[in-house]
Amino acid sequence: MEYHHAAEMNGVVAEYLNMCIESKHNGMHREEKEKSEDENKLSRIEKAYTTVLSELGEDVDREGLLRTPLRAAKAMQFLTKGYKEKTQDILNDAIFDENHDEMVIVKDIELFSLCEHHLVPFFGKAHIAYLPNKKVVGLSKLARIVEIYSRRLQVQERLTKQIASAISEALEPAGVAVVIEAVHMCMVMRGVQKMNASTVTSVMLGRFHDDHKTRKEFLALTMRK
Repeated sequence: MEYHHAAEMNGVVAEYLNMCIESKHNGMHREEKEKSEDENKLSRIEKAYTTVLSELGEDVDREGLLRTPLRAAKAMQFLTKGYKEKTQDILNDAIFDENHDEMVIVKDIELFSLCEHHLVPFFGKAHIAYLPNKKVVGLSKLARIVEIYSRRLQVQERLTKQIASAISEALEPAGVAVVIEAVHMCMVMRGVQKMNASTVTSVMLGRFHDDHKTRKEFLALTMRK
């Protein structure tokens, strides 16, 4: 009886070890496949930049431009890395139960993004507030949410809404407010070329939308220098 029990246990252990080995192998295979796909994408982007420079009349073989297509490809991948990131991945271990219902504000969060119309930068600051509903989030995670959505091809109006919606979905607060102030290089470097123009967008959800006093308090605290 003991022999059969031991044999059965050994079989279970062997099966478990095989499952672990198989899982590890599959994980390594998946990582290798993703790495290969990333390298292929980088190569294709590099070739595209080579074509652009050539069509602009540049000599892509001159010393100063030899590695420019590769550097530009890597830069573009970094500037759009938000496509590969999800808010759930950064917030799962940073939401805490807390009996606090007063306004929480994080302001002057620096942001850099690319205008999807001309692929030139716009940059500025985001101001975020939320009214907790028994849950609070690590303050740095609000800045990470801004980073995720700004590191994509964007328009400022959508960026503002995406940040507000992500916070609302994650925390289910009584209200969320987001204001972004930014300078768009597509207005400075080209087009109308207005050096001092800036754009302000806002999204108010929950009590910030419904309650004038709450909204006024947020705007007063945010604009205070």
